[in-house]
Amino acid sequence: MNTWQDKEEFKKIFTVKAHILWEKELQDLTPNEVYQTVAYMVRDLVSEDWIRTNQIYAEEKAKQVYYFSIEFLLGRLLQSNLIGVGMEDVCRDGLKDLGWDLDKIIPEERDPGLGNGGLGRLAACFIDSLAALQLPGHGCSIRYQYGLFNQRIIDDQQVELPDNWLVNGFPWEVKKVDKAVNVRFGGNAYMRPDGEGNLECVYEKYSSVRAVPYDVPVIGYHNHTVNTLRLWRAEYSQEDMYRELSMGDRHRAFRYKNSVQLISRFLYPEDSTEEGRKLRLMQEYFMVSAGLQSIVRYYKKKIKESMYDFDHYIALHINDTHPALIIPELMRILMDEEGMNWEDAWKVTVRSVAYTNHTVLPEAMEKWSIPMFKELLPRIYLIVDEINR
Repeated sequence: MNTWQDKEEFKKIFTVKAHILWEKELQDLTPNEVYQTVAYMVRDLVSEDWIRTNQIYAEEKAKQVYYFSIEFLLGRLLQSNLIGVGMEDVCRDGLKDLGWDLDKIIPEERDPGLGNGGLGRLAACFIDSLAALQLPGHGCSIRYQYGLFNQRIIDDQQVELPDNWLVNGFPWEVKKVDKAVNVRFGGNAYMRPDGEGNLECVYEKYSSVRAVPYDVPVIGYHNHTVNTLRLWRAEYSQEDMYRELSMGDRHRAFRYKNSVQLISRFLYPEDSTEEGRKLRLMQEYFMVSAGLQSIVRYYKKKIKESMYDFDHYIALHINDTHPALIIPELMRILMDEEGMNWEDAWKVTVRSVAYTNHTVLPEAMEKWSIPMFKELLPRIYLIVDEINR
């Protein structure tokens, strides 16, 4: 990891970075621009370690843990990351010479709207501890556009407003367009003979959602380890959009576009209605399908071992019930895409997946109607139905 040797070097790098980012003289920078400049500088510091950490994991074929959670309550990252790279004092002294107080710059960072309570804080602590202990472990979740909500009390009543935490951007994230995957919803799925005495699944007439990852570095304390929190954003498929438009149904095309964008818009959308529960189910499958597809792709490209040995190198952890669809989704990938039979796919799945339950409250034990599940996830429904037998 590169470091700023002293406050003079910090000031030189800060000046160059600020000019590139904002095209302003230093005295014209807003406090938020100062915060973002320092944040980008820290990310630059750890970039080599981030690349090297992933290289080491791949070369050593280290068993990696992927922690799936519907939320990660990270908190503000600037001060903790400065401490992690050992540069808090240098940053403080350099900013002071330039006329700013670090303690007044730190509050400029908005809390990432990626978590809400104990479940999210636990998830954030887990991935932070993994990096601090130099263990190969990463997080997987959704990049919520608005998070939960901002609370205001007006006329003695709670008013919920969107938490627009991304209004000024999020300097810690790196968008990885080339790592995008497609997640499928709806359509029809059924089994048919494959001509060799076995059954194969046909899945057709589905709609696709493009899942684009945004990676956030998880910085270990003074140890050059940088793990990854991968957050998925839902984008509409241009092919599906064009298909609807070509059929002359503009209203249906824009309904499709809006339904896709809703997937990663809010943390914990209202689920008192049928549409709200459907959106919850879409969110949860979107997260696990995108995450698993990404992991399997990495495994085949970097680890290059048999899929029957998948569990020797990959551990999938479910944080409470929200990512539970990881089980049938892994079964789907192993059978439909990797050609395994049911028994072998089940063995690999059982050995790969672990689960932690945090509460028995009803809101953590989500249920969906069979018709909704069958309509939205027909292929997964067939697998779940077989598991339940």
